[in-house]
Amino acid sequence: MTHLPHPDHQPEFYDSVAMKRLFAWVLDTIVILMLSVIIVMLTAFVGVFIWPLLYLVIGFIYRVSTLASGSATWGMRFVGIEIRDAYGARLDAGLALAHTAGYTFSMALPVIQAVSAIMMLTSARAQGLTDALLGTVALNKRAVA
Repeated sequence: MTHLPHPDHQPEFYDSVAMKRLFAWVLDTIVILMLSVIIVMLTAFVGVFIWPLLYLVIGFIYRVSTLASGSATWGMRFVGIEIRDAYGARLDAGLALAHTAGYTFSMALPVIQAVSAIMMLTSARAQGLTDALLGTVALNKRAVA
């Protein structure tokens, strides 16, 4: 049983969420890239030798910390969406960690990411695979009471 708004009765919660998630992802990727470049410079460019690992760790920490502190990454906040649990509550640290782990796993496997993207574009609540498994959903923040 979910306590989330029903997409047929309250569509304003889900209007354009899939496209907003894409735009938020682009913004978050830019933020993570900038943070990674700063860390590389702070390590006297030694970090460039472990760039993929560095980028992965910084991105993971960024996503967990922003989701746990405000239920949205900075990109999500910019486009006006946030992730809520099945009861409509903001994400706690454990659910933020689980959501980020699911996202990271799906990004590592392009087939799973493609399935997730298709789910976001076709499901009534614009939920990706990780959202469906965790019972989370992205909602328009302006519609959130």
